[in-house]
Amino acid sequence: MTTATQAPAFCEGIQYFGAALPGFETYGKPVISDGSKAIAEPTDAAAVFQTLLAADALRYLTLQVTASKASGHPGGFASQAEAYAALVMLGHKNILTEVGHHAPGFYSAMFLDRSLEDMGIYNVQQLRDRYREKHGLLGHLSGYIPGILAPAGPLGQGQHFAMAAALIHRDKLFPFTVGDGGLGEPYIMSSMAHFHTAYPDVTNFLPVLVWNGYSQEHHSMVSTKFNEQMIAYWEGNGFEEIVLVDAKDFDDQNQPGAYVDSTAFSFEKRLEFTKAVLVAADKAAKSALHGIRTVFIIKQLKGAGVHAKGAKSHNLYPKDTLNSQHISDALKKRALTPEAWELVRTNCERAGGGPAAKTAVTEFELPLPELGELPLEEYSVGGEAKVSTTAMGRIVGKVGERDRNFIVTNADGNEASGIANINQALKIIHPTADELYNQAPSGQVYEPLSEDACAGLAAGLCLMGARTLWCSYESFAINGLPIWQTVTQAMAELRRPTPSTITLYTAGALEQGRNGWTHQRPEVEAYFAAMMRNGNVFPLFPPDANSIQVCYDWALSSKNKGVVITASKSPLPIRTTFEQARQALQDGAVVLHEIPGDKTVVFAVVGDMTLMPVFEAAAYLETEGIGARIVSVVNPRRLYRPHDVAWDTCSQPDGDFLDDAKFAALFDGDALVGVTGGASGMLEPIMLRSNCKRDTFAWKRGETTASAGELMAFNGLTAEALTKRAIELVH
Repeated sequence: MTTATQAPAFCEGIQYFGAALPGFETYGKPVISDGSKAIAEPTDAAAVFQTLLAADALRYLTLQVTASKASGHPGGFASQAEAYAALVMLGHKNILTEVGHHAPGFYSAMFLDRSLEDMGIYNVQQLRDRYREKHGLLGHLSGYIPGILAPAGPLGQGQHFAMAAALIHRDKLFPFTVGDGGLGEPYIMSSMAHFHTAYPDVTNFLPVLVWNGYSQEHHSMVSTKFNEQMIAYWEGNGFEEIVLVDAKDFDDQNQPGAYVDSTAFSFEKRLEFTKAVLVAADKAAKSALHGIRTVFIIKQLKGAGVHAKGAKSHNLYPKDTLNSQHISDALKKRALTPEAWELVRTNCERAGGGPAAKTAVTEFELPLPELGELPLEEYSVGGEAKVSTTAMGRIVGKVGERDRNFIVTNADGNEASGIANINQALKIIHPTADELYNQAPSGQVYEPLSEDACAGLAAGLCLMGARTLWCSYESFAINGLPIWQTVTQAMAELRRPTPSTITLYTAGALEQGRNGWTHQRPEVEAYFAAMMRNGNVFPLFPPDANSIQVCYDWALSSKNKGVVITASKSPLPIRTTFEQARQALQDGAVVLHEIPGDKTVVFAVVGDMTLMPVFEAAAYLETEGIGARIVSVVNPRRLYRPHDVAWDTCSQPDGDFLDDAKFAALFDGDALVGVTGGASGMLEPIMLRSNCKRDTFAWKRGETTASAGELMAFNGLTAEALTKRAIELVH
């Protein structure tokens, strides 16, 4: 073994160095010349040789970094190291993944091209030290890491980020790796199929299927497919060019089974396989960039070139340390000479025009058109009842007219949510133009029948820097929330400002009486109630059509937040002026009604329809000489105490919280009654701070009813019940 003292400084921490591979003297000059962004020809022998070196370097680093903590996931990335190396050598650095378990491989790639120097990682020892540590390289991918385009954790999400990036940047390729274990998630194919139909000309995202036969702990569910079946599967889902490279075709070691390890081949066959991957990657990339729906498939055994094979290579355990024989043996097999490390690093740094941290599209703030002053329309308090969602929809249409990259997503249909005016203004994206249904191929309303696809594209576009709005029925939103949560969490640590991801949830439980419990799931509000403590999540509950306009206008101006607007699609009274609505946004709540009495009951109300029984109760209390103050809770995040929320850990911190004196002015009384038509957790900020006698009225469960009033009665949300409890509390 070569000694480490001969190695470049960045190699400090590398455990083993190896002997030169055959041909290094001939092919050991950087094939990507200074000033170039990619290799000139994928069949060039030097390019093939150096791509193989890059693949081995990625495997070595992936295994050594994970073994340094006896933790992490080396096997999946190892099985496609040639594919990743080939894409980089071809100049493609905007690479994403659907597989969070590929994180150590991606970090290794970011180290090799010097991206990680932006976070103070200059050598392999520092790479090892900061892997899976706070303020370091977290266990699954995050946009916090220089050069990494998007987070990756739950399976079935990565394609959304690739499609969003491709939609905004039509001239660049966005490959994303997807594992055959993750391919079992239904969201991946269905979301890409709808995207292909809506945007037939946007083909510059490239799925890279890592077909290695295994998922996390067993054989993958697609492991029994023949190559022809896998090709037919992708063709059946709308892909026109399927480029497949099967390591089995190059095996000269008689490895059993359909999945083999190319690192076990003779060196000549390793070069042949690497050349095939390089040529295939080039073909797939050019195809995707020239209007053809393309997938690139690399078929190679999971764990190829690392410490174990199959699912056993997926995860490291406490026994898998750098001192373990099976780990050290694997590292020695992949060890490179110091000169080879220098060569690999030079190519990686030059590829794509520089480190990913300096060239990836997400390293720059996306320029956006100015929206100017939006035409908000203030309605008279006490005047004609208005539909809140319709009032917001009119503004949404104006946003789309002024920002043509802006899209609205909705799985259940905007018309059903009182926002047909959005469709009329912006048109539903559909290949069939039809004025009756407001359809047009160039529309800005994206309507797949999948909340995951809606949330995924909307949130993904925001992460990439664009404006969007995701609309959903409150009861179905839960199906899209995993990706929305991933994005809002990523925004909290993102190193650049980006438009907040905004949602509008309509058709609340109280409006869905006759539809029964299947459409009555306001428990979703508990999800957001918990997320408020993250620091950048703001659930908003505008009580009327004036307030919702102010809420949306504020959300559009915000950065790196997750803003959730929940409102009814029924005509409801106008209770606030614009001035009051802005005060409520800033303070968290606003007083709608106050009558003095011998005792004062404070009603803290979340929602709009829930105000109706509260006003009835207040009127009855007045006849009993009991005063009432009705407070509309619009922005509950502002009502927490600063130490309750991780606001100061966010990249775009928002530390505005209502102080104790103002809180007391709103909520102090002889008794406090919290009222919500959703989850009681949304009232937590108030209940934490109040010292009054207090109680909570909240949603319990759904039922089929003829009216909102009957459904509220089923849940105990009646004027009679509120009055009775208020009297009990003050006596």
